[in-house]
Parts: sequence; structure tokens; C-alpha cells
Amino acid sequence: MSAMVLENTSATMRRNFWRGVWRVLKRKPSRMAGVVIIAGFAFMGVFGPMFYPDHLPGDPNAITQPPSWGHWFGTDPQGRDVLALVITGSRYVLLSAAVTAVITVVLGTALGLFSGFKRGRWDTVLMRVTDMKLTIPGLPLLLVLATVWKFSDPIQMGLVLGLLGWGGVARAVRAQTLSLRERGFIEAARGLGLPTTHIIGKELLPSMAPYIAMNMLITVTGAVYAQVGLFFLGVLPYESDNWGVMLNLAVFQAGAMIQPYALGYLLAPLLAILLLTLGIVLVVDAMDEIFNPRLREE
Repeated sequence: MSAMVLENTSATMRRNFWRGVWRVLKRKPSRMAGVVIIAGFAFMGVFGPMFYPDHLPGDPNAITQPPSWGHWFGTDPQGRDVLALVITGSRYVLLSAAVTAVITVVLGTALGLFSGFKRGRWDTVLMRVTDMKLTIPGLPLLLVLATVWKFSDPIQMGLVLGLLGWGGVARAVRAQTLSLRERGFIEAARGLGLPTTHIIGKELLPSMAPYIAMNMLITVTGAVYAQVGLFFLGVLPYESDNWGVMLNLAVFQAGAMIQPYALGYLLAPLLAILLLTLGIVLVVDAMDEIFNPRLREE
């Protein structure tokens, strides 16, 4: 009987939560637009490349053409459609950004939670490791790794960026944990003799879920900027088509900065990055209100 009551209560709470989410999204159309933008990019990254061959064919009669009805953003120096390049290149960018966000948030959250809750010797050791990691220069390390890895696989790129980026999240989560560990419900759990894993997993983690979720979304934008910037600068070899490679070729091969007819080749990946960032910012704004009762009441 009690199990059935708990199940019904849990189902009611879930329904009320999603109703609250829907109300928050409807309150500002811009937030709904953010959800649509992110869903659109997710669809483009997963299914978009399926509509095109692995290697887009070039047209020697349509080299670096300006935007037109047939090619909305023009063509590249090989006569390939720029919009098709943005779509096929989105999978690498988005998948590597997602892997980066997962690794960064999982590692940073786990270390930050454990360190902030245990304090003492564990806290000292883990924070010294975190400080050492924060001192590692990312760009020189990537230069060295580029001689070994071609980074043709987005999982490799996401793995490296994730392992280089968890330090800041660990520090931030530790600070949040230190403020939460003195709250009454945590003291009560400790007084009941509950194990550390239960307190961290069942008490602390749910309280920090909104903060962690927003950090994950923000990490996605940082990962996109990092990898696109590295490919644009030519630090990494051109083993995969992505938005960074497009920007590099648009500037240094097509001459988009001085040739107006090649401007679409430059603007297409920039607009994709801008739209993705805008969608994430709008969703983070909605999440802030969803998980903050005071904002919902205003």
C-alpha cells in the first residue's frame, strides 16, 4: 500500500514539474524559440548528414559563387554548397561538444561534491590536483597531441577537451557543496548515520542538479568555441569537415574578407555558431526560472 502511495506521489510530482516547465516556456516566446533552436541543431547533427554523401561532390562550373536560390549561402572554392557543408559538418562539432560537456561535468561534479563534503585530507589532495590541472596550458598540449592524433574522430576531440576542462567545474561545485553541507537537511542525514554515498547521491546531488545542468549547457558553447577556434587557426590538421575548417578556408583560401561573393562561405558557419549560442542562452534563462521558486512567483 505504501509503495503504491509513493509511486502515485512521485508520478504527481513529475506531472506538476513538467506543467511548471511548460508554463515557464510559454511565459516568454523567446524561451520556446531556444528549445526549438537546440532541438533543430540536435536533429541536424543526428540526421542531417544522412541526406548527403560522405564526400560532397564539387562543381567546377560553380566555384565560390555568391548566394542564390540554388545555393542559399553560395559555394566554396570546390563548387560545393555551403549550406550542405554546414549541415554535414555539424555532427563533428555537436558530438564533440556533447562529449566534452559530459566528461567535464561528470568529472568536475564528482570531484567537487566529494571534496566539498568530506573536507579534511581528501579536500586538500583533490583541490591540489585540481589546481595542478588548471595550470596545464591547453593550447601547447593540444599542439603536442596533434602530432599523435589527427582528431578525425569527434570522440577524441571531446575526450581531450573534457579532460582539459573539468577543473573550473570542480572548483565551482565544491564551493556550492560547502554552502549546502551545513544546511539542516544534510545535518539531519548525517545525524541519522546515513552513508556518504547516500548523502551525496540522494541529498546533495538533487539540490545541485539545476546548477549542474546549466553548467553542462554552458560547457557545450565553450567546447564549440574551442574546437572551432583550433581548426580555424590551423592548429589541428584538416582531417574532418567542420565549421572551424570552413572558417579557415573562407578567410585564407576563398578570400571572404576582401571578396564579397565569398562572404556567404564565411557567414554560414558564423551564423550556425551564433544561433546555437543563442538557443543555449535562452534555455539557460528558462532553466533558471524553472528551478528558482522566487523567480516563478514574480
